[in-house]
Formats: sequence, C-alpha cells, structure tokens
Amino acid sequence: MLFNSVIASAVVIYVAAAVPTYPEPGQSTTIASVTPATTGLSFTQQLSLADTAADRFALLPQDEQFKFSFNQPASISKGGHLVAANRQTFPALVGSGSGMAVGFLKGCGFNTPHIHPRATELQIVTQGILQTEIVPENGVFNKPGDATSGRRVIKNTINQFEMQPFYQGSVHTQFNPTCDPVVFVASFNNEDFGASQIVDELLAMSPNIITAAFGEAVDGADIDKFKSAIPTSIAQGVEECLAKCGLEKR
Repeated sequence: MLFNSVIASAVVIYVAAAVPTYPEPGQSTTIASVTPATTGLSFTQQLSLADTAADRFALLPQDEQFKFSFNQPASISKGGHLVAANRQTFPALVGSGSGMAVGFLKGCGFNTPHIHPRATELQIVTQGILQTEIVPENGVFNKPGDATSGRRVIKNTINQFEMQPFYQGSVHTQFNPTCDPVVFVASFNNEDFGASQIVDELLAMSPNIITAAFGEAVDGADIDKFKSAIPTSIAQGVEECLAKCGLEKR
C-alpha cells in the first residue's frame, strides 16, 4: 500500500509538471509599444502586424487615440475642403475595414469627378443640398443592352439627411448649387479607401495619348495650358451658380 501511495504521488507530481500553464482569463500577454525609430516601421505598420486584436489595443494605450476630430485645419481651396479619417490619419481604424470623410463645400463648391479605388461610399448630406452624378461601368446604358442610347448617368438632388451610394470604381461628382455652405458625411468599407481625380489623372498622361483620346477636340500645343487650368480636387463652378452668388470666376 505504501508503495502504491508513493507511485500515485509521483504520477501526480509528474502530470502537474508536464501540463502547460496558460494565463487566466483576466491576464493578457501584451507587447510593448515600439517606435518607428527602433523598428523601422510606421505606427500603422506596427498595428497591422500585431498578432491579435488584443495586441493591437495594447499599442493604443490612450483613450484619446480612439477619437478623431473632423473639425481640424485643412488645406482649404476656393470651393471648400475634405477631412478624411483613414488608417494613416486615424490609426485606430487599422483592422476595422472602415473609413470616413467629411466634406465642407462652399457656395458653388464642386467636388471634381473622381473614383474610390478600394471602397464603396455611402454619403449623407447633413447641411444644405447637393447635386450628384455617378457613371457606373461599361455596359450600363440608358436603354439596357443598347449601346447607341448612351451611357447611363445617375443624377440626383440630395437634400438634408438623404443618402446616396457611390459604388467602388464608379466615376462620381458632387456640386453645391446654392450660395450656402454644404456639409456631407461619407462612410467607406475600407480603411484605405483612396481617391483618384479622373481629369487630373488623364491629363497627367503623355500629350500624344491625350490628343489621341480626345481626337481633334484638344490641340496638342494647348495641352499644358489646359492642364494648368484643371483643379485637382474640390473646385468652384458652375458658371451659372457663380453669377447667381456674385462670385468671381476662377
């Protein structure tokens, strides 16, 4: 009996030593916040490479890091400005798959035709009204299946607290037809939604490409002059609106 008791005790000790230990539910295995100077990585990269969501939260120890203000100084053009919350400007979005922007358009302000390469935009007007246009993709015509009917352009007037989707990769634009400021909020299903201004990008190509694309409508000798007159983002137009509001032409 004594022998059996000794053996049983030895087995219990062995098993206790062999079983791995895990942290209690209340414990956490955190990783230290490291700076780009020591790792060569930006803060956004560190968050992206975190092993778990818990590790990502450990890199964001301050509650203030989860708050973003759209009421901040921006490069303001004649037509207004846009403030974007993405994975770079608001690192707490890393891993969320979401982004947001707030646009402030002055009277006659015009967000030039653009696309978002990695996201669909849901835009709601919170102040004023907007006139919007969106061109979907190739094959979407005024009369389904009839290319001779022309491309379909979806046009709307968006009033306060109304919303419109702008699909990923679709060319779209927004215009404030009034003399009063407009504010809109746009959500995106990507934390790095991006934007590409269509006219600006097209005119960045070689002059012979531009001339070929526009046929005889644009003289090759005038391309540089034409480029310099094109705004890269939010601008001021349309002429009729400028006259109505007593604003000088750009």
